[in-house]
Parts: sequence; structure tokens; C-alpha cells
Amino acid sequence: MIRLVLASASPARRETLTRAGIRFDVEVSGVDEDAVTAATTAQLVQRLADLKAEDVAARHPAGTLVLGCDSLLELDERPLGKPATCEDAAQRWRQMRGSSGLLYTGHSLVDVGNDARIRATVATTVRFAEVSDAEIDLYCATGEPERVAGAFTVDGLGGWFVEAVDGDHHNVVGLSLPTLRKMLQTLGYGLVDLGYPATHSETRTKG
Repeated sequence: MIRLVLASASPARRETLTRAGIRFDVEVSGVDEDAVTAATTAQLVQRLADLKAEDVAARHPAGTLVLGCDSLLELDERPLGKPATCEDAAQRWRQMRGSSGLLYTGHSLVDVGNDARIRATVATTVRFAEVSDAEIDLYCATGEPERVAGAFTVDGLGGWFVEAVDGDHHNVVGLSLPTLRKMLQTLGYGLVDLGYPATHSETRTKG
């Protein structure tokens, strides 16, 4: 069985892989994300995913797969990461309500020792509800918007305010499972190589 390492601090990505029934470890990269720039949102998330995967892969032996991911919401052609404060999150939501944005996630899978890497950027359209000021204040007071890219979740407290998702639901959470499956196949691996199907009690996560 091949060892998979997720190069991400995201609890949502960990939960996605755990629920998907594979075994993996977690090691957070040391990449300074604020120092990375790119011409477009799609290029930026892919560059960040690449850097995270490269950073963690450099510390592991052959026979390891390292997955780096990064997500950003693009609204009115501007990339939006995590808001800095509750007030920032509320202002963001007043801009987002009643509109649609593109949630981009970059994926970078490194096969350590085989000098092989697969990249994929996935975009999913998210349509936000016409949320009231009171609902915005209530949601932002939970602190959740400050912890996630785009200031919302689709699988948590913010799910009430997402009216529709056009594309891969898991991509909005931060990791596209169908995309990862295809990336694994391109490198010559199948789900069975990651311990699938494992139960929650069998999945091995750390970090």
C-alpha cells in the first residue's frame, strides 16, 4: 500500500479524505502563502498547491505520495481568501449575497522518488442566497467565516446560505475526489493502493 501525505492544515480536507475511506497522514507545509502571487485566481491556487506539495515531499522518501491543495473564491474577478476579522467577513457577505462566485481549488500530487507530479485546477460555481443583515451578523459571530477560504462553508454553518452549487460539491469543501482519483490513475495507482475501503476507525491521520 502506498503512503499518502496530505500537505494541508484544512480540517475539511482531512474530513473529506477520512469519509472517503482512505488512509493518509497529515503534514502541514511551511509555505508563506501571503508571499505568493499569480496573474489569475486559478494560477494562484495551483501555484500554492504546488509549493505546499513540493515543500512536504522534500522531507519524505520514495514510495510516498504527497497531495497539496489550495482554495480561493473569486468574486467579480477578485480572489478572496480568509477574512481577517468578523467585520471583514460581514462586509464580504454583504458583497456576496444574491450573487455567484467561482470556487477554485488547485491540486498537486507528487510521487516521491519517481520524479512525477500531476496538477489539476478545478472550478465550481457557488450561488449565494439573499441573506439578511441579521443573518450575516449571526453567522459571522460564530467565527466560522474567518477560518475558511471565501468566508463560507457549504457543509457547515454556512450551508444555510448557499443556494446552489454547479460542479463538484467536494471541490467547494477544498478537495475534488473525482479529480484526485483521476490523478492517481494517471500516476498508475488505484484507490486500493490507499487502503480503500477503510472505515473511519481504520483511517490513519496524524499531524
